[in-house]
Amino acid sequence: MGSHPSETDIEQHPGNRIGSAPPRTRAWRDGKLEAEGFPVAEVSDYLERPDVVVWLDLCSPRHDDLRVVSEELGLDHVAVEDAVSRHERAKLDQYRGYIFLNMYEPEIRDGDLVLHELSAFVAERALVTVRQEGGFDIDALVRRWDGSPLSDGLEGAGAQAGYLLYELLDLVVDRQLDAVQALDGEADDVEELVFDDAFPVKEIQERSFRLRKNLVALRRVALPMREVVNTLLRRDLRIVPPALMPYFQDVYDHTLRVGEWTDGLRDLVANLLDTRLALQGNRMNEVMKKVTSWAAIIAVPTAVTGFYGQNVPYPGSQQHWGFIISAIVIVVCSVGLYVIFKRRDWL
Repeated sequence: MGSHPSETDIEQHPGNRIGSAPPRTRAWRDGKLEAEGFPVAEVSDYLERPDVVVWLDLCSPRHDDLRVVSEELGLDHVAVEDAVSRHERAKLDQYRGYIFLNMYEPEIRDGDLVLHELSAFVAERALVTVRQEGGFDIDALVRRWDGSPLSDGLEGAGAQAGYLLYELLDLVVDRQLDAVQALDGEADDVEELVFDDAFPVKEIQERSFRLRKNLVALRRVALPMREVVNTLLRRDLRIVPPALMPYFQDVYDHTLRVGEWTDGLRDLVANLLDTRLALQGNRMNEVMKKVTSWAAIIAVPTAVTGFYGQNVPYPGSQQHWGFIISAIVIVVCSVGLYVIFKRRDWL
């Protein structure tokens, strides 16, 4: 057996070598866990029982690897192609007898946004998750299922399969909320740097650019989730059982919050960049005022000494009292200019 009870034993069932990790399987009956870790080929056997819900998880499968799963569940080749393709748009496609979902779980790692892609096939009594790599925290999803028994207030296998989907969507949207909250904290740090007296321009530029890049990436995967959940809530499609409507409505509210939060942060970052340019311009004006003021002060002794350096006779020429008067003029004018500039806050 694998390291998890739900992982199938590759040595006993060589045909289960699908993807980069052993597949994980579970079956619930009347809301209670009945079996786990069974071979993929037995999925259809469990689905023949009308009161059983099945979950199958695959990690990094190839197109050929999904052939067995496609035969077991009757999946369309277009949906299978989307499941194994990377960087698909977050979306929901409806096929006969099942729906296909593609979504992203974000993670802030060392200041950068990392996206973990996940696809899912959702039938009336089956859920198949396809992870593009091992970054998606599938154990957290299993813990959610185990912490909320499927039999609590839900009647029928269809409602229980819908609850599996609800917990999956709720986990993804919650992680998006965590990511946007982390980016909000980063925006606060950049704001403090902008108004810091040290004004580290290079650090502000680097962090603001990275923050804006992360926000754009998060918005690109979070915004379509509103459309996905809104489609699930459409009563005419009858995808979600009525008993689960409040659950999915809560997820939809969270998707709206993520979208509004990211839009607000984008505006905040743009305002911070404008503020940085304005403050930088003001600081440059202050520096220019100081340089100009000191230049004016230095111009006084330069003018006096230059005037008295003329090669013509002038009052006090070659006299001790003439030197004293010129020194007094230099000191008085320089001090006077310094006082005037200081009062005007130019120095």
